[in-house]
Amino acid sequence: MKEMVQTLISARYAVMSGGEKLVRITISGHPGSGTSTLVSSICEAKGWSSLNGGDIFREEAKNRNLSLSEFGKMCADDQSVDRSLDDILKTRMSDQEGPEVMESRLCGWWAHILELDCIRLWLDVNEIVRANRVVSREDISIELALSNNRKRSEIDLARFQEMYGLNPEDKTPYTHVIDASALTREGVLEAALKILEGIE
Repeated sequence: MKEMVQTLISARYAVMSGGEKLVRITISGHPGSGTSTLVSSICEAKGWSSLNGGDIFREEAKNRNLSLSEFGKMCADDQSVDRSLDDILKTRMSDQEGPEVMESRLCGWWAHILELDCIRLWLDVNEIVRANRVVSREDISIELALSNNRKRSEIDLARFQEMYGLNPEDKTPYTHVIDASALTREGVLEAALKILEGIE
């Protein structure tokens, strides 16, 4: 059976003491890779809390009295606004009272750069599986789904390289990768919980 979990770099895990609640795991992956599903499953299994980039986006849109589409346009037009969302995410990640689970495309990178002692997980799902999920969700052809996913990846790559000089496809900052292409939801959760056993 193919190894489900690949350790990329040696990791030092968070030592929890005095009741402190520090981020224990960051979860990242391509759109459609199932990161949100995994976050929900981990939180349900462990009784943990979570935060993702979308939560921060919605909070900031509300704080500015803007609709999501209006705020999305503001972020697209002004990179400083977009960067401010990542700054909020990084602050929350470093907060002892913050959630145990963080999810965003770059949260693994931020944890690496901030030298946070936590698991940095990349959920790897091949593009065919991700495209088929889009087909099921949006009722479009597999060809269109593949094309849309590739265009989004190209846009994200250009954006993150321009803003931060980072390649979101680079797995260097991640301590673990789960190859989830052929796994069920339960199988992905089982693999993640096995990784988490190392910090408890």
